[in-house]
Amino acid sequence: MLTQLQIRDFAIVNELSLDLSGGLIALTGETGAGKSILVDALGLVLGDRANSSTIRHGTERAEISAHFDISQESQARAWLADQGLETADCLIRRVINRDGKNRAWINGSPVTLQSLKTLGEMLVDIHGQHAHQSLLRREVQRCILDDYADHPPLLAAMAQAHDVWRKAARRLAEITEQRETREARRELLRFQTAELQALNLTAGELEHIEQEHARLAHAGRLLETTEAAYHGLYAADHSAESVVGRCLSDIEHLQSLDPRLTEPRELLAAAQIQLREAADWLRYYADGLEMDPARLDFLESRLAAIQSLARKHRVPPADLPHLLHTLEAELHQLETDDENLEALADTVACALETCRHRAAALSEARCQAATRLSEAVTQAMQGLGMEGGHFVCTVAADARAQPSAHGTDRVEFLVSANPGQPAQPLARVASGGELSRISLAIQMIAAHALPIATLVFDEVDTGIGGGVAEVVGRQLRSLGERRQVLCVTHLPQVAAQAHHHLRIKKRKERRYTSTSIEQLSNEQRARELARMLGGLEITEQSLAHAREMMARAASR
Repeated sequence: MLTQLQIRDFAIVNELSLDLSGGLIALTGETGAGKSILVDALGLVLGDRANSSTIRHGTERAEISAHFDISQESQARAWLADQGLETADCLIRRVINRDGKNRAWINGSPVTLQSLKTLGEMLVDIHGQHAHQSLLRREVQRCILDDYADHPPLLAAMAQAHDVWRKAARRLAEITEQRETREARRELLRFQTAELQALNLTAGELEHIEQEHARLAHAGRLLETTEAAYHGLYAADHSAESVVGRCLSDIEHLQSLDPRLTEPRELLAAAQIQLREAADWLRYYADGLEMDPARLDFLESRLAAIQSLARKHRVPPADLPHLLHTLEAELHQLETDDENLEALADTVACALETCRHRAAALSEARCQAATRLSEAVTQAMQGLGMEGGHFVCTVAADARAQPSAHGTDRVEFLVSANPGQPAQPLARVASGGELSRISLAIQMIAAHALPIATLVFDEVDTGIGGGVAEVVGRQLRSLGERRQVLCVTHLPQVAAQAHHHLRIKKRKERRYTSTSIEQLSNEQRARELARMLGGLEITEQSLAHAREMMARAASR
């Protein structure tokens, strides 16, 4: 329940603090006093979109705060707990800045606009003064029926099933549309993998081929150089080995004369051994060298093929084995697409069947609720002066239609304003006044079904008067017996039924206009009702009439 509303620098409101209690609360005032400003401010603090034009002229920001008693609001408390917010209290604050940088808080924690909307829908239900116009739209009619039926689990299940089906169907359509492109890609991959498989280049093979090719291509030079080195080291008359050997022999003869020659003798001995080993290795290497033009031609052809494919695929030659693996994996994926396509088609069919089952369950629940709604609204219409009027909520399920997130039902409100006339769509048969009364009847019935503690009716009684207005007031008072009902009204018959009465006044000063609000005593209420009853001035007769209306309302 809304317990306090504070407004600062919003529209023509300078600063306003309003304490509220339960029951039916009437908000009245002269035309243009700003009665609907309170409703607009409440809508903003509960998540409506903001506009900087609502900021009071001459100021940079507007601020609105709303305090709610949620001790009996289990759904709101659970939501706050899920968000990690304090659950003992509920204070919502919103600041609208002229530069567009708006901010919002719940219990002191910054939140998004969507969070305000989500929580707001649990706390307050606002019925605007143009509700009868939106009532002509079928999607609005469907929402009214669903609210009255109170079957959120069925709606959620339907939306979830539709989402699964829609995503699967979209994927199937994408794959089907790409079939020709995939086939062309598949043919290209088959050709490319065949080329690479025919090349049969293994990891590390290229390095060995390049090394062998270098040996064969330079075999003559290698043989000439190694043989020359062998002769110079060992085979020639004055080879390096023989020179070192003579030096070693000379040093050995002198070693006995000076022991310090031991170290160079050992070094020369080691050098002679290494020279012999090097010479042996070079002789073995030269003996093993072969001239093989055929093998050289093969290697050159092999390298040319490798280089050609590497250039074709724009990769380093050593990466060709990895490329083959990648292309084979892609080809395998494409070749299994037909199987995947069949599986996906089965998934789509199964998801569609689930949609239809859930749509059927939702349709059955709607049909049952439509019968109850039709009876309740018909009774309410007749209570609003449309005697003989008849309301019918139809639910037409099309099992062959593609389901939407809301099912397959076409919900439509039909009405017969006079006895003996067939029921027809609202737009065809209802005059402006009749449409206002029908809309009010529907809103009243729907409001009874809502588990929301605070209801707001913003001039929904437009187009009615007299005894019908008193009936509307009684029904609003009845709603107020079990919850908080705020009603902006211009009808004294409605205001007289209120448990509490607030008057909004516009005050004009030299430089600006502002709005104030006051809670009326019984005598002040009588004078306000007398003003609303009409006439240029309040008379004893109009005051007596007002007091009689108040007494009659209190006695019921």
